[in-house]
Amino acid sequence: MSAICKRLLRGVCLLAAALLLCPACSRKAQSFHFTYLDVFDTVTTVTVFSESRNDAEALAALIHEELLNCHRLFDIYHEYEGMNNLCTVNRLAGGDPVTVDGRITELLRFSADMGKAGGGALNVCMGSVLSLWHEARERAAADPAGASLPDNAALRTALAHISPDALEIDERASAVRLTDPEAKLDVGAVAKGWAVQKACTLAAEKGYSGFLVSAGGNVLTVGAKPDGSLWRIALEDPKNNGAQLMKVELRDCAAVTSGSYQRYFTVDGVKYHHIIDPDTAYPAETYLMVTVVCPDSGVADALSTSLFLLPVEDGQALAARYGAEALWMWEDGQIETTAGFPKPIRN
Repeated sequence: MSAICKRLLRGVCLLAAALLLCPACSRKAQSFHFTYLDVFDTVTTVTVFSESRNDAEALAALIHEELLNCHRLFDIYHEYEGMNNLCTVNRLAGGDPVTVDGRITELLRFSADMGKAGGGALNVCMGSVLSLWHEARERAAADPAGASLPDNAALRTALAHISPDALEIDERASAVRLTDPEAKLDVGAVAKGWAVQKACTLAAEKGYSGFLVSAGGNVLTVGAKPDGSLWRIALEDPKNNGAQLMKVELRDCAAVTSGSYQRYFTVDGVKYHHIIDPDTAYPAETYLMVTVVCPDSGVADALSTSLFLLPVEDGQALAARYGAEALWMWEDGQIETTAGFPKPIRN
């Protein structure tokens, strides 16, 4: 298990402990927790309140299956037998349209729309740049003492191949094409939140309620707990390793955090995180973390990336456009929130 997964697993354990069933409800429903390590390179936990373990297991299995399907479809590093996924689309860039599962065209259309709304801050066509940073992080993980930045000339060259116009989406034919043979898709900024929303919507349509899904920094609640109370979600304090910044209460709502404090590597004492500015091809020098709260996990995930890259005033306007609330934290610990961001719970 990677260091990131171990850290996330510790956080999941804290979250699970915070979601204990209240005494008034214990005679009927119980809380069940199911943890998975095989989707989106993170720790995923499904918390279910149910009178039946079998029902809880069925719900968790349904959600896990959908997340696993999305994980494979959106994987840019591996191909799988019997499907064309985003890795296939990248490999065939510059060629003919690639017939894909409808979830791929849905995600890419959603991402394109969110990218336009945010003035290009979210850009799933940045794979040529992001792959260079991914390789640098992998080298640093294998040999921290020998960590180095991506070659600047290679980054400059890659920047010439990140235009969203290179992506053609034919939803009617369920086909995708990259017109630029050097372009690459990377949906890491939005896929996890979108997939969590997709899985939870599927479960809700089958009549399930009263559950929570936590996938790394993405949390989505569906319904309330059996006693009607809200879910209490802990936000991590990036300046105090492992501690809680605050707790907020949610129902039928997502909370998604993007930050510079988990996925990074160090070169000459300087940390380089994974949120890359499309204007510079280097990590954004803006905030320490951004958390977005709104009903849709996919929207929250997309916004958390966009808001991390935008000036706070522009981010506030973008959040308002989608009925979302947000919290920003700077490197010095300063915090700013939108007016409607959930009030912290003190106990």
